[in-house]
Amino acid sequence: MSLDVFPADVLEDASRLIDALRARRRLLGAAESCTGGLVAGAITAIAGSSDVFFGGFVTYADEAKSGMIGVDAELIRQHGAVSEAVAHAMADGVIRKTGVDLAVSITGIAGPGGGSPHKPVGLVYIGIASVFDAPRVERHTFGEIGRDEVRLASLRAALRMLREAAV
Repeated sequence: MSLDVFPADVLEDASRLIDALRARRRLLGAAESCTGGLVAGAITAIAGSSDVFFGGFVTYADEAKSGMIGVDAELIRQHGAVSEAVAHAMADGVIRKTGVDLAVSITGIAGPGGGSPHKPVGLVYIGIASVFDAPRVERHTFGEIGRDEVRLASLRAALRMLREAAV
């Protein structure tokens, strides 16, 4: 039986990422908020991903970000859960908690509600932390394209950023 959960391009990107991580003997972890585990799901849809994927945290609530991966609650209060600072802290927290080589974090507003003029629906921050390179965070404004579409666009962007970080 095969589950056709992810589009073919996502599975191809996940497969390429796994190959790159395997070639460099790197271990990956994830912290996901608005994607709810889609990165982990796409990666583990590929046979052999256990060679390079340690696991992930679905830190949907602010308390989960703090309790599970050590994001400072004051940082969340100051900047908001959907922010560059929190995306950075989430990715860093994965590395500190698990000892992986590379981590990705995603925090955003998928919609349809929850947006504001300052932080609109479709705003997503994706963070990358690595024991080998400087951390980075990308800000994406996908717009009000629909909840599923924001989550899928976030997944695609995260896989791209991970591939870039894995080389």
